[in-house]
Amino acid sequence: MRINWMEEVLKRKEDLIRDTQEFLRIKSVLDEANATKEAPLGQGVYEALQYLLHRGEEEGFTAKNLDGLAGHLEFGQGKELIGILCHVDVVPPGDGWTSDPFSAEIRDGKIYARGAIDDKGPTMAAFYAMKIVKELGLPLNKRVRMIIGTDEESNWRCVDHYFKHEEMPTMGFAPDADFPIIYAEKGIADFDLCQKPVSTNEAGEIQLQSFQSGRRYNMVPDFAEAVLLLKNGQSEEIKQRFEQFLHMNNLNGQALVSDGTVTLQLEGVSAHGMEPNNGKNAGLLLASFLAHVPLEQNAQAFIRFINDYFVGDSRGRALGVAYSDEITGDLTINVGILSYRQETGGKLGLNLRYPVTNDIAKTKKTVEQICEKNGFTLENFSDSKPHHVDQNHILIKTLQRVYEEQTGERASLISIGGGTYARSLDAGVAFGPLFPGRPDVAHQKDEYIIIEDLLKATAIYAQAIYELAK
Repeated sequence: MRINWMEEVLKRKEDLIRDTQEFLRIKSVLDEANATKEAPLGQGVYEALQYLLHRGEEEGFTAKNLDGLAGHLEFGQGKELIGILCHVDVVPPGDGWTSDPFSAEIRDGKIYARGAIDDKGPTMAAFYAMKIVKELGLPLNKRVRMIIGTDEESNWRCVDHYFKHEEMPTMGFAPDADFPIIYAEKGIADFDLCQKPVSTNEAGEIQLQSFQSGRRYNMVPDFAEAVLLLKNGQSEEIKQRFEQFLHMNNLNGQALVSDGTVTLQLEGVSAHGMEPNNGKNAGLLLASFLAHVPLEQNAQAFIRFINDYFVGDSRGRALGVAYSDEITGDLTINVGILSYRQETGGKLGLNLRYPVTNDIAKTKKTVEQICEKNGFTLENFSDSKPHHVDQNHILIKTLQRVYEEQTGERASLISIGGGTYARSLDAGVAFGPLFPGRPDVAHQKDEYIIIEDLLKATAIYAQAIYELAK
């Protein structure tokens, strides 16, 4: 039976665009401050989960809500299960958008919204792919299940909870990265480096009252602020030096003088933490300026530590943990959170992504030794192991054939530093939605999905679901 999958998508084009926009208008950012038993990750995330489950029920899928932390939509028959792993949560929008980040405005053939490409646009593509296969009444030998996560951008509590209660799919894919096929993903470790404060502070030095940059381990911070307490006459000098620093480094920012304090603000460029070099880390840049300010002892030790081990080095060379392999490339370190308070000392939140063959226990030990030497401790260590599917697995062979038939291009295998939901599956790969050559705008201001690509991805997913489940 020969099916023109793109034709089937185009029949539903207006509905697909409308549903995608509706879905993107839900502000599904983690909000634990307003969590309830029903909505453990906040109302916005819960609303997005409910929206998808409700739409699934309307289409005749079996829907299940697992305590507001995850859910699924299922159709088909059979012992084996094909999983499609999606997530409804999005990172905070940040600043500088051209239009409201939750308006899902269409301009120049693109839908602009936080989550458009990561991961609500692709989730809707996968939803419509399931809908098409179901509506065509094609005979399937396996069940197809969309597994819906709510905490992918933070702690993955959703999949942890989900797989405690539900079966592991035989195989599947996550529409949450790049086409053609991502068959290998680096390991991801998040941890804090916490300063052990020294009680003695020389009087008379400039005091660093506070330093703050970054919200998430997996984002390059795009803003940093430091508040300095100064003696008379120093304020204007610091202000001038900072403005000169900004000018020389072609950066935006400002120095605000008020009642013996100077507040230094610096703008960077946000990017996904898997490749820190794609952004400009505002916290590291501000720390490099503060390295030349005579700060009191604790603050100076904190700023020196940042400059010695992280400024200009995203590969862990200064820490002595640099590593690379042929499958997944370089180890990377993103300093996602930098904070200092005069009363409590400093803290760095790191996101370390390590190759498939790297020994993470050895890496951790090396970092602990550096910390010990510099008056820091390593705390809150969490680790998601690397993921790798054999290139001859039937899942990969099937998806390669589908991709090549739909696009006419070679389906090469790629590895990434990002962590997708694919790693939650025993046999899972990341499969789209970003086509080769398209800019990756995930986690950035003015995030968008190209409507033409949304339609193309839907056709690919529909054929893939059918081929895997028939």
